[in-house]
Amino acid sequence: MLHEIPVEQLGPRGQAMSDAVQACVHCGFCLPTCPTYRNLGEEMDSPRGRIFLMKQVLEGKLNADDAQKHLDRCLGCLACETSCPSGVKYGELISPYRAKRRSEGAKGGNSLRRWLTAVTIPFPNRFRWAMRLGKIGRMFSFLTPASLRPMLEMVPDRLPSSQSLVERYCVAGTPKARVGLLIGCAQQVLAPNINAAAIRVLVRNGVEVIVPRAQACCGALSWHIGDDKSATAFARNNLQAFPEELDHIITTAAGCGSGLHDYPLILVGSDQEQAAQRFAKKTLDISAFLDSLEMEIPPPLKRSVRVAYHDACHLSHAQRVRQPPRRILGKISGLDLVEISNSDICCGSAGTYNIDQPEIAHDLGRSKAREIIETGAELVVLGNIGCQVQIERHLRELGSQIRVIHTIEMLDHAYQGTFE
Repeated sequence: MLHEIPVEQLGPRGQAMSDAVQACVHCGFCLPTCPTYRNLGEEMDSPRGRIFLMKQVLEGKLNADDAQKHLDRCLGCLACETSCPSGVKYGELISPYRAKRRSEGAKGGNSLRRWLTAVTIPFPNRFRWAMRLGKIGRMFSFLTPASLRPMLEMVPDRLPSSQSLVERYCVAGTPKARVGLLIGCAQQVLAPNINAAAIRVLVRNGVEVIVPRAQACCGALSWHIGDDKSATAFARNNLQAFPEELDHIITTAAGCGSGLHDYPLILVGSDQEQAAQRFAKKTLDISAFLDSLEMEIPPPLKRSVRVAYHDACHLSHAQRVRQPPRRILGKISGLDLVEISNSDICCGSAGTYNIDQPEIAHDLGRSKAREIIETGAELVVLGNIGCQVQIERHLRELGSQIRVIHTIEMLDHAYQGTFE
């Protein structure tokens, strides 16, 4: 798409933004894969529509406020990148655009909700207390401002006990690899067993695991809503926290993995751009890493189980990791893996999207839960904590008791013979 964007005025991310706009040929292949276009049926709520809006704003031909609601509705799921025959890097346009708008004073979404999520979710101790207070708040939801009720609806009935991790997990003999584990922020509070299971599985397969104490939130939640300052601070912190001599940085949450891969764009033009590039190249989802090893084959399950695998958007679309989780699950004898219809469509979690855009997120979550129920599975396996919370919530609302667990937890159960 031809444009008149003043690239030189957009800073170091300007070229990436320009390239994304220029690569779009307005073909429309992205439309049927875009969750918001499917849900709302509006051209301006499709990827090509949003690209045109951003182009017009950047060229000074459209008031940014007139485009804001359509851009706020974008989940950032990147299904459009997977379906695009022209290779448009949509993510390298939408996130820098949001950062630019925020630097100009635009907040986007509900300011109070965004502030509350920004000061709690990236910090596990604060987030745990927020969840406890939220449980109390649900009892008095009728007194709560309507704008905050979507947050209370996300509070789980109970929180699992916290799990303490040490800084180093060694293996007997010479390790196959030495990796750093990003333990995430919300995941530590909502599902700490994912990290524990990941460590057990990695060590069992001869991998030494380092859990740096100085690590922080990956910054993805901040980056996706245009909070450039926080995203940059988190990125710089993690570059320092993880030793350079590690073979890989391992993530267990699709959103976090995608966030780490965005570090070169977040820090482009800075003194840490090259370090960010090296860091991103080392980053692997745990399923992709295990798939590259000669894994120990787990013993057969005590009973057969029908399992549906859910593709988290930031694993399948952003990181292009689709087959590794399926191959890993395929190594478990007694596990019957089934596919979910419309697996490329987002469940509506998308970081804080189910808080920012609760109506659209609810529709997407409800649809995903129904499609899972239709598989006849008794278990859903996935690779992202946000998807897990969203899908479990909507399954329960539909009266389903289908369990939802992480891929690595399923593998850990198989190794230990603890799956019931």
